[in-house]
Amino acid sequence: MSAVQPRLPVGHYRLTHAARMEWIKLSSLRSTLWALLATVAGMIAIGVVTMANTKAPSADHADTFDPVNNVLAGTALGQVIVGVLGVLVITGEYSSGAIRSTLAAVPNRPVLLAAKAAVLGLLTLAVGETVTFVTFLAGRLVLTDAVPRPGLGDPGVLRALVLSGVYLAMVGLLGLALGAVVRHTALAVGLLVGVLYVVPAVLAGLTGMTVAKFFPTMIAANSLAVSKPVAGCLSPWTGFAVLCLYVAVALGAGGRLLVRRDA
Repeated sequence: MSAVQPRLPVGHYRLTHAARMEWIKLSSLRSTLWALLATVAGMIAIGVVTMANTKAPSADHADTFDPVNNVLAGTALGQVIVGVLGVLVITGEYSSGAIRSTLAAVPNRPVLLAAKAAVLGLLTLAVGETVTFVTFLAGRLVLTDAVPRPGLGDPGVLRALVLSGVYLAMVGLLGLALGAVVRHTALAVGLLVGVLYVVPAVLAGLTGMTVAKFFPTMIAANSLAVSKPVAGCLSPWTGFAVLCLYVAVALGAGGRLLVRRDA
C-alpha cells in the first residue's frame, strides 16, 4: 500500500511546486522551442563549417594547434540565443502583466526566482551538453586527413566539451538575472550583449587580455572550450569559478531587487 503524501495547507507551497509551474509555462511557449532549435542548428552548422575549413598546422604551431576550440566556435552564437531566452523568461511576464498572476500563486519572490533558475538552468544544460557533443562528433567527420582528429580520450577534450555545455546554461542564468534586475527586455538584452561582446572586445583592443580575460565570452573561448592552455588566459577551472561567481552575484542581486520592488 503506497504512502499518501500529506497535503500542504492552503497558501503553502514548496520549491518543487513553483518549479513545476515554471516548467509548464516555459515548455508551453513556442519561442522556447524555436530558440533552442536555433541554438542547436546554429552551433552545429558553425562547428561543422569551421572544422571543414580547418587546415593542417605548420610545424611551428603543431604544439598549440587545438581543433577542439574550432569545433566549439558556434558557442559565440548559441550564448546570445540562450541568454536572450533567459531574459525573456522573466521580462516577458512583466511586459504582458502575467507576473501578477505568478506572484499571486508564489508570493515568495526568492523562491520564484530560484524555481525559474532551476528550470531554465537544467533545460539549457541538457541542450548545451547535447549540442556540444553532437557538434564535436560531426565536426570530426569533416576534418581533412591532414588534420589530426581529436578524440574524447585525448587530454582536455572531454573537459572542454562538458564545460562548454555548462557555459551555455550559465549564460542563460545571467540573462535571467539581468531580466530580474531591470525588468525590461530591450535593456536587459542590451546589457547582455554589452557584457558578452562589446565590453570585452573594446578592452581586448585597449589592454590586450589583461582585463578582457575575465569576461564570459573570453573565458568560454580561451579557457573552457580549449583542450590546450592558452597563454595569458585563465585556466579552465579558474575561468569556471569566475563564471560561477558572476552567476551567483547576479542572481543574488536579482533576488534582492525582486523582494524590494512592487510588481
